[in-house]
Amino acid sequence: MRRGRWLGLCCAALLLGALRGAGRQDPGGKNVLFIVVDDLRPTLGCYGDNLVKSPNIDQLASQSVVFQNAYAQQAVCAPSRVSFLTGRRPDTTRLYDFYSYWRVHAGNYSTLPQYFKENGYTTMSVGKVFHPGISSNYNDDYPYSWSIPPFHPSTEKYENTKTCKGKDGQLHANLVCPVDVAEVPEGTLPDIQSTEEAIRLLNIMKRKKQKFFLAVGYHKPHIPLRYPQEFLKLYPLENITLAPDPWVPEELPPVAYNPWTDIREREDVQALNISFPYGPIPEDFQRLIRQSYFAAVSYLDMQVGLLLNALDDLKLSRNTIVVFTADHGWSLGEHGEWAKYSNFDVATQVPLMFYVPGKTSSFANPGGRKFPYLDPFTHVSNLIPQGQTKKIVELVSLFPTLAELAGLLIPALCPETSFDVALCSEGESIVRYFVSMEEKVDCGGDDSDYYQDDQKEPIAFCQYPRPADTPQWNSDKPRLKDIKIMGYSMRTVDYRYTVWVGFNPNNFKANFQDIHAGELYMVGTDPGQDHNIYNNSLHSNFVKKILEFLRR
Repeated sequence: MRRGRWLGLCCAALLLGALRGAGRQDPGGKNVLFIVVDDLRPTLGCYGDNLVKSPNIDQLASQSVVFQNAYAQQAVCAPSRVSFLTGRRPDTTRLYDFYSYWRVHAGNYSTLPQYFKENGYTTMSVGKVFHPGISSNYNDDYPYSWSIPPFHPSTEKYENTKTCKGKDGQLHANLVCPVDVAEVPEGTLPDIQSTEEAIRLLNIMKRKKQKFFLAVGYHKPHIPLRYPQEFLKLYPLENITLAPDPWVPEELPPVAYNPWTDIREREDVQALNISFPYGPIPEDFQRLIRQSYFAAVSYLDMQVGLLLNALDDLKLSRNTIVVFTADHGWSLGEHGEWAKYSNFDVATQVPLMFYVPGKTSSFANPGGRKFPYLDPFTHVSNLIPQGQTKKIVELVSLFPTLAELAGLLIPALCPETSFDVALCSEGESIVRYFVSMEEKVDCGGDDSDYYQDDQKEPIAFCQYPRPADTPQWNSDKPRLKDIKIMGYSMRTVDYRYTVWVGFNPNNFKANFQDIHAGELYMVGTDPGQDHNIYNNSLHSNFVKKILEFLRR
């Protein structure tokens, strides 16, 4: 018997017990399906990408409010996930690496699923939701956050092993890794297993008529780029272009650059003998990476389509909120970088969409399906998102937003110091940007047609730590004790401003009198953020804004 199926059976008794104890939820409330993807930038049809085949995610977008400028708080897995699942920023979770558990290291903060659990929901985790390991206490924060033990695919353990067939016919631990699924260990892949388990849980929830919060975390397109090889057919190599700015900008301060060391550790990249820290990767291999990233996105889209199709089959799409997002983005050669680990938009920007039955999508056709499965190999997507906004939003706002959408009490904004406050949020609900279907106008309008005006200038803050002023082998993922510099960045509709300042890892204090470097990009004229005008501008006002934010 497969390990994943065995775990599912072992959890059955626990799940039934959780169902019996969770009956106090208002039957009029909505379920939540929370889909979080690893390393997914907004490279999707619904975000205007004309190459990538993502019909199922596009279909979800066509029934959703889509945020075009959503940003993570730190472009690396564990800190980002702990941030949006607790509603606290990295300086409050005090997690900048992978090696501490916030409940003992910073404060005993409530989490998003914990809050739903305490309000009568059965909460379930499938795949990578929290980052596994120390940062979630080796148990994905169970039992605080989840009603039953979280599910992890049994094939996860093969992700970084030698399962990639090379040109020599041998198996390698490669970056670029299309596979014949029938030939890999256990004959399946982690995201396939996660979809199967999520559908199994949906069936149980339907049968028991229980309110649920189901979080499904997909691995791809996280490296290695390991996916069913048939998806390569969607992206002929001759159609793959390079990044529009595949060079390291002349004005980029060395502290801002990430040297993509995890990419360098893969066998196929090692064979290229690329110089450290700036490379570059040969152009033909750049195309292979981009091709496989896009193929992995389409493989992901298939899994999302199967999951949403099951939601439809069970007639749960009429009373289930669906949220789709990612923990951060990923560089595909922009600025000469590969991976995340920076404050650029390509690393911090994520897709974010909310499907809310009756609010973002009407019931004009009661008998119709919302999310029929669309085959990415045959379907040509021409679906338009129901509502789009360029408002700047942050993932730290997910907690209060979902609470409001579900009709729960919205957690209060955190006080200036909140280490001893269990339930509060450092992000604000963004439901104020939603309007009902009846108030919407033609999709050609601007944001003001769809959304209420906000009195404050929307700003997204993120940060990234570095061990030194120049790229080191641990620059991408420095441990807390090695952090000497913190890059604080704010993104508005007009600009991205970043200041790199001294940081003391012993007391978690940033010294804004100790400025090491700065970046300023005017995104209207420089959307790729390639021309740093920090040294040409007066920017005391920008520093003042960051300081005001940090003092909140």
